[in-house]
Amino acid sequence: MVDVALEIDMTGKSVFITGGTKGVGRGIAQRFADAGATVIVCARKEADNPLPADWHFIAADLRDGEAAWAAVDAAAAVTGHLDCVVNNAGGSPPADSAEASPRFSERIVALNLLAPMFVAQRAYHHMKDQPAGGSIINIGSIVAQRPSPTTAAYGAAKAGLKQLTTTLAMEWAPSVRVNSITVGYILTEQAELFYGEGDTRQRIEALIPMNRFAMPTDIGDISVWLASDLASYVTGADIAAHGGGDRPTVVDEGAS
Repeated sequence: MVDVALEIDMTGKSVFITGGTKGVGRGIAQRFADAGATVIVCARKEADNPLPADWHFIAADLRDGEAAWAAVDAAAAVTGHLDCVVNNAGGSPPADSAEASPRFSERIVALNLLAPMFVAQRAYHHMKDQPAGGSIINIGSIVAQRPSPTTAAYGAAKAGLKQLTTTLAMEWAPSVRVNSITVGYILTEQAELFYGEGDTRQRIEALIPMNRFAMPTDIGDISVWLASDLASYVTGADIAAHGGGDRPTVVDEGAS
């Protein structure tokens, strides 16, 4: 039997990444660019660090449904087609669950659940009649699978996003594949805001079974695979990219 090297070539493909100007989104965009895809990124404002000259940028607040649909239309207009969408934009600052204002919770749910829904809806209309269909990838979080103290609205929205993924995958097959990636702790330019520095960060990292934080490009590699023909039969799936998950406290306390 002859070994055959597999290589993912996204040349000629058009990919739209929300929240793609920094952090995880930028890592995802970079890996699609490395694979040869035309990259279009979206954020509310331009990046502090300049984007590569061959990337395309669209400014939009995706929490507004009309703006989200217009952003997807603009992305499809770059090449005349849209092959993949990565719903990466999201996040939440910590807030006391008993004190968070209604406005705060509404905005968090809108960003992490409604915005991906709006983007996916419009992307489907561009992808459904394409010969090769299309791929939608939703970036989820490990907090969808466990309690999420101080980020209750975020955790609930991410749980909803996981359910939305499976529903759309069933409804839109076979033309458009919809999958999600559950991510854990990721080392971005804002890591110290969430994980601290020095010993604090090292203690957190030691609790990850893989003994390291994910890099944004780790999530990018999985995204490229999900968008490629190598994953042509994968839809409705949730790929765990959390390094093995959260380590239970009882393990570290020596409980059996």
